[in-house]
Amino acid sequence: MEYRRCGNSGLKLPLISLGLWHNFGKIDDFENCRNILHTAFDNGITHFDLANNYGPPPGAAEETFGKIYKEDFKSYRDELIISSKAGYKMWDGPYGDFGSKKYLVASLDQSLQRMGLDYVDIFYHHRPDPETSLEETMSALDLIVRQGKALYVGISSYQPAEAEKAFAILNRLGTPCIIHQPRYSMFDRWIEDGLLDLLEKENVGCITFSSLAQGLLTNKYLNGIPEDSRVGRHLENGAIGESQITDAVIHKVKQLNELAIARNQSLAQMSLAWVLKDERITSAILGASKPQQVTDAIEAIKNYHFSNEELNKIEFILKQ
Repeated sequence: MEYRRCGNSGLKLPLISLGLWHNFGKIDDFENCRNILHTAFDNGITHFDLANNYGPPPGAAEETFGKIYKEDFKSYRDELIISSKAGYKMWDGPYGDFGSKKYLVASLDQSLQRMGLDYVDIFYHHRPDPETSLEETMSALDLIVRQGKALYVGISSYQPAEAEKAFAILNRLGTPCIIHQPRYSMFDRWIEDGLLDLLEKENVGCITFSSLAQGLLTNKYLNGIPEDSRVGRHLENGAIGESQITDAVIHKVKQLNELAIARNQSLAQMSLAWVLKDERITSAILGASKPQQVTDAIEAIKNYHFSNEELNKIEFILKQ
């Protein structure tokens, strides 16, 4: 495993991090969850990325992780980076969503209890709140660090203008933002329109999610939708729907797959390598439903360099 420094902080993250967004809920096989975590850690993935609402149901991923942590990982706490987030709906009523100080502090307390932790390494505000002032949300992150409940703070899915304001507030408070977590893949490149430049200027790390486009950028859909696919499952939690798997998309996927084969990589490996080719990307979060997907994905770091010809070919395919 290789590690990259996270912005201007002292923290280094593995090029591949493990995300527990899907596949760690109550409906999932517990021993499989355990095997995925073991495989990741045994291969140098030191960072496990969670959020309060991961499941299903919300909270279940943190509960699953907490049980496995208590039984298997507790003695390795100082070798682990564990992150969580709050910003999406977690409980009913006016205090269980978005970005108030009331919600963020209460949510992290609940997350720590579910996971059996004294603190998380990174705590994120999961999404911008259009109704709460940015000063209140950022001061909540500052408070959480000063309370010892998180070592570092980050933000997720903020556009460049609001991210820049958030960074300025946190710098003024003395708790700098060390990381931004946006969606980024060959099929979703919005962060190239200003955000990556801002993160470079501000010395803030970048950890991407959905870099395999929820499975589209793998060999899973080359021959249609398989029976065991999570298409349509947990749509409220961000999974792709059948309407997104169009003939035009599959045509691109097949061409990208041919290029990956020419690079002696799987499509998933090339897709992760394409994200990691930019050194401003600190880490890419991997979602895995079986241990083999973890070991396969790690192979991506053996070759994340692309020739100009390969990059031009990818651009041509994506613009079709």
